[in-house]
Amino acid sequence: MHEFSVMQSVVSTALSVARGRGASRVLAVSMKVGELTHLNPEQLKLAFEALTEDTEARGAELTIEVVRAKLRCRRCGYEGGPPSTLESLQLPIPIVRCPSCGGFDVEVEAGRECMLTSIKVALP
Repeated sequence: MHEFSVMQSVVSTALSVARGRGASRVLAVSMKVGELTHLNPEQLKLAFEALTEDTEARGAELTIEVVRAKLRCRRCGYEGGPPSTLESLQLPIPIVRCPSCGGFDVEVEAGRECMLTSIKVALP
């Protein structure tokens, strides 16, 4: 499960930051996850609960902001979301055509993010 390995890193980082600050508990963790990562927010939450069970982060709130994909076509200048039919996004490397001109010179500007954005801790 891809979500489990991603969440291992998030939990490890949150605990490391909390311990480094002398915190007694991790209260909340926030992250941004792009829709093109194919990470399932519900699976991430389940992994978070399992991985924090016997740690200072047990019971912490996990907030996941899903970042929608945003494309920019270098050919025609289109900026916006991907086409409504996203069969190609199921591939390991999405191949997306511009919804405006049909060209393949498309840059993904958003939607590939997977980042820890904040950690809230309780200090003694």
